Amino acid sequence: MNKALIAGLVGLALSSTGYSAENIALDDVVVTATRTAQARKNVIADITVIDREEIERAGAASVTDILRRQPGVQIGTNGGAGTVSSIFLRGTNSDHVVVLVDGLRINSLTAGTTAFQNIPVAQIERIEILRGPASSLYAAGAIGGVIQIFTKRDTSQNTRVHAAVGLGSYDTRKAEAGIHGKYKDLQYGFNVSSLNTNGFSAIRKRGGTFDKDNDAHNNLSASGFVELELKPGHTLGLQFFKNQGRTNTDGGGDNFDDYARQTLQSYAFTSKNQFADFWRSTLTLGKGVDRSTSYSAFGIGKFRSDQQQLTWQNDFTLPLGELTLAYDHLEQKVISTKDYEKTERNNDGFSVSYLLNHDKHTVQASLREDHNSQYGNYTTGGLGYGYHFTPAWHASANYGNAFKAPSFNQLYWPGFSTAGLTSEKSDNVDVAIQYAGARFNGGITAFQNKIRDLIANSGPASDTCSFAGSCPTNVDKVDIQGVTFDGSWDITDSLLLSGNYTVQSPRNEKTDQLLVRRGNRYGAINLLHSIGDLQWGAEISGASARYNKPAHTDKMHGYMLVNLTANYKLSPEWKLEARANNILDKDYALALAWSGDAYNTAGSNLFVGLRYDMKP
Repeated sequence: MNKALIAGLVGLALSSTGYSAENIALDDVVVTATRTAQARKNVIADITVIDREEIERAGAASVTDILRRQPGVQIGTNGGAGTVSSIFLRGTNSDHVVVLVDGLRINSLTAGTTAFQNIPVAQIERIEILRGPASSLYAAGAIGGVIQIFTKRDTSQNTRVHAAVGLGSYDTRKAEAGIHGKYKDLQYGFNVSSLNTNGFSAIRKRGGTFDKDNDAHNNLSASGFVELELKPGHTLGLQFFKNQGRTNTDGGGDNFDDYARQTLQSYAFTSKNQFADFWRSTLTLGKGVDRSTSYSAFGIGKFRSDQQQLTWQNDFTLPLGELTLAYDHLEQKVISTKDYEKTERNNDGFSVSYLLNHDKHTVQASLREDHNSQYGNYTTGGLGYGYHFTPAWHASANYGNAFKAPSFNQLYWPGFSTAGLTSEKSDNVDVAIQYAGARFNGGITAFQNKIRDLIANSGPASDTCSFAGSCPTNVDKVDIQGVTFDGSWDITDSLLLSGNYTVQSPRNEKTDQLLVRRGNRYGAINLLHSIGDLQWGAEISGASARYNKPAHTDKMHGYMLVNLTANYKLSPEWKLEARANNILDKDYALALAWSGDAYNTAGSNLFVGLRYDMKP
């Protein structure tokens, strides 16, 4: 990325984030930062909220397209729609983020990551991004933070119907529909969506025997909930989410059409009870599933991750502050065509957290003890303090530690694993200062995250791993330091400017090399303008150079993308939508194959749609 762009992003970030997720009204409520509903102004943690209005306005094709414009987030993709996607939060690894869908884990236990590519935008009501360690709230994995996705839920008292259809480049077709309402004491909602696209070839350089066809992707999904109020303060609820995707892949044979099928699903039963004015209890019993099957000339591979989850959380309002006591039980099981030595592990977690908002002071403290059948016991904690100098100026500081357990692949993959790996551990500190005025909101956050026992594929051969130099091992230490600038400026009542910019140094302390697929500079600028019933916007995002291998080989050059969005209200209920991506037709890569061949990204493309939203 050129210096002029860097300077421009910095300048705008200092004076402007967004009207997108960063421009959060002070009375907005967030859940992920404390595990309880809190007013945004009372939260110390570094958090971003993306609501349904912002999601629809952006017209993004995927979750990663939404996330890539947020502070502290970089992405990697192995091709087009449906291919493997990675999220790097504040420079940490892609498996250092806990991802929840309606409060449930649905990640792969073998790979250790979540299939963002198979979570449709059409099913999402809201996304909360918590940056910084959160193991004291969410157990293993939350070294970089937590991303929680809430499926669509309209709690209107009246019946409401919504629907949308659209067409786009690469022969893309989308459709979605849903109904929400209330009948007596029963609240309900159901949503369905589909996506079909011919896509493009995942691999840019298609030499050898790689399949040269376009890699199509088909996706069907559904979600829903019902909630019954037994009496005031006491409700029972059921919720579910299911997605099925099929993606063609560039495999190793011209005579076989390689493809992969993946299913993500979650469902839960919840009982909410207000036992007293000061005591609220929530009991949740649920399950998350990631099931994938790959078909190639070399055979069929099947992997299934089942996670049974039970949570009992009790929130107490004290004379001074709020206290939360929680118990979490997690049962994890792997079912696969691979012969794993072990396929199950269980975890019991006990946590206590306290939140105080008094006068100009805010304090948040949390402590958690986890007992795991595989990797033993871990104690984690977090402490944060915030101070309001004036109603507009606020400063905060946070400390927390976290850990991430080895995946089943790292421990038990036949011929490519290392028994006895220890958990990765981290210590993080961040400080921030923020300003919230009538038309301008801005902030600066500085962070440092020191990770010990990082698992890297660089170890020697052993009895359980035959690939010398590529075996999982605890050898590396990582020091991640950075600063994020973000802000939003309501220039006029109809013109909004936002931006964010991060400068970071995610480095391996032993080699002093940048971590793979992560740049040390990245950011985004967003402009939104309303003219009567027409609303249009422009987005600029970019990142500096990144490397695909630890030795700093296979360099991926910096890039800058420009997108345009527009929507026009035909009536209070009908709206036309359009989005033009990569209008400068930039050729760039977000990831490379191990061979050095680049994974393709989309060129200039267009999507248009029609949306209906019944008004009460």
